[in-house]
Amino acid sequence: MTEDTITAEKLGIIASHGSLDSAYMPLILATTAPALGMEAAIFFTFYGLEILKKDSYEHLKIAPVANPAMPIPIPNIVGVLPGMTALATHMMNDWISKAGIATIPELLDLALEEDVRLIACQMTMDMMGIDKDELIDGVEFGGAATYLGYISENAVTIAF
Repeated sequence: MTEDTITAEKLGIIASHGSLDSAYMPLILATTAPALGMEAAIFFTFYGLEILKKDSYEHLKIAPVANPAMPIPIPNIVGVLPGMTALATHMMNDWISKAGIATIPELLDLALEEDVRLIACQMTMDMMGIDKDELIDGVEFGGAATYLGYISENAVTIAF
């Protein structure tokens, strides 16, 4: 299938993980959708809310523990040592920079510019004690019904 054969009008993404590597997938897909004539929305739930938090979105991390896909295999026993998460995060940020890939803050700005709906799960916020003012500007708040209402109208859905 090429971009010329896309028939869905909307893209709906669930982001439930808040690590650096997990933040890229929903943001890149959602910011690409408008270029293909699709609307896009990301429903941030559970740890995915970290991507929207003012105090963490610029400093997301990647843990090497239980991540067998790391290019440099790190045994779990080594991955739990102090400093290993910082090392893995630095390594990933270095690759991102060298490849000229947009940062998470840049992708969030682009998403807002392209009218991608960034929906924070209100139930998860209540459960985790997250206040609305802890999240970046431009986020909307809703629950499962908000997201399901969005995807019920000819949407492709993806979960990360």
